[in-house]
Amino acid sequence: MSDVNSLKLKTEDIDRAAVRLRDVLHETPLQRSNTFSEMAGCEVYLKYENLQKTGSFKIRGAYNKIRELLEQEDGNKKIESVVASSAGNHAQGVAYAAQRLGIRSVIVMPKITPIAKVKATEGYGAEVLLHGAVYDDAYEKAMEIHNESGAEFIHPFNDLAVIAGQGTIGHDILQALPNVDVVLVPAGGGGLLAGTAFYLKSINPRVKVIGVQAEGASAIKQSFETKSFVTLPIVNTIADGIAVKVPGDITTDIINQYVDDVVTVSDSEISSAILYLLERSKQTVEPAGAASLAAALSGRLDLKGKRCVSVLSGGNIDVSFVHRIIEVGLIERKRKLKFRTIMKDVPGSLEKFAKIMADSQANVVMIQYDRMSAELDPQEVILHVACEVGDGAHGETVLKRLEENDYRVIME
Repeated sequence: MSDVNSLKLKTEDIDRAAVRLRDVLHETPLQRSNTFSEMAGCEVYLKYENLQKTGSFKIRGAYNKIRELLEQEDGNKKIESVVASSAGNHAQGVAYAAQRLGIRSVIVMPKITPIAKVKATEGYGAEVLLHGAVYDDAYEKAMEIHNESGAEFIHPFNDLAVIAGQGTIGHDILQALPNVDVVLVPAGGGGLLAGTAFYLKSINPRVKVIGVQAEGASAIKQSFETKSFVTLPIVNTIADGIAVKVPGDITTDIINQYVDDVVTVSDSEISSAILYLLERSKQTVEPAGAASLAAALSGRLDLKGKRCVSVLSGGNIDVSFVHRIIEVGLIERKRKLKFRTIMKDVPGSLEKFAKIMADSQANVVMIQYDRMSAELDPQEVILHVACEVGDGAHGETVLKRLEENDYRVIME
């Protein structure tokens, strides 16, 4: 790809964005975590953008873009309204920025958007229009409004002013930790990664910038590896904030030039990181935001002895989804076992099984009978079990005790 887009972006644009945002943003902490430093074998610092206004970094790019548009007004064109399409953090960022700057905003969201996100966006003063089944439908409607009404469209990532706003995170990191060695940044459409990488590498080329994507949504990683522009037919990940099929061509161009590496993490690793953040840091972080910490803890990066910043990009997690994430995280960390075994369907069999589990100090949280399988003899039943254990070693002990008592265990 050509470098025409990145040549238009200058560090002065990001410095100017930082000034614009000075009295708008929360000064989110950058703190060293002893717990995660020990786990990762390096000095781990967490950039808590989950504590930012509107719950994510998105306010940075949205506000900078709208403020720039207002500064460029002339007598022939007045900016009276903006429109955006989003089912998540960008919606709230645009709504807040528009309200703060005194202009009207219309946010188009898919009809499946959780009501809590709709209400949060409306709470920042936006008019919310529910349209279509998926994001692409909402985007088309937003562009229709843009073309018909003249409202300025605020893209979530593929815009230089938005990228400059997101890049102020790099500015913040250098201010707080000038000797940083590595910065891990979640990536979906690429605005945050592009802006952060451009600023950090321009100011201090020694700093390594690594993008982090979900395994099921790796368009930027594939683009980076092939130095091309890759789009995906489908994405599949719990990290909805970075579940992007088509990244920006502007962001991809910048990333391909300035980022040192792009890696992926699994949904299980992301869930485990969310659980660790809840337990150890008492922080609520959404799946996209936890991806960077998941990469630091994965053991697949050479971070030994480095000062490493993980950007926790947002905290707007769907409460109804938390239980699933916690369950996946517990399984990933081997603190929860799910398995099935065949048992004789006669009096006393369940009591015997329960005694083995109790003697092994495993806490059974779910048990189901299956008498309908064709593989069973008339006096057999399949027992589906979920239980909590202390750690991997404890789990192995539980399974060993069952096998010693002639239970054939099949993990689920």
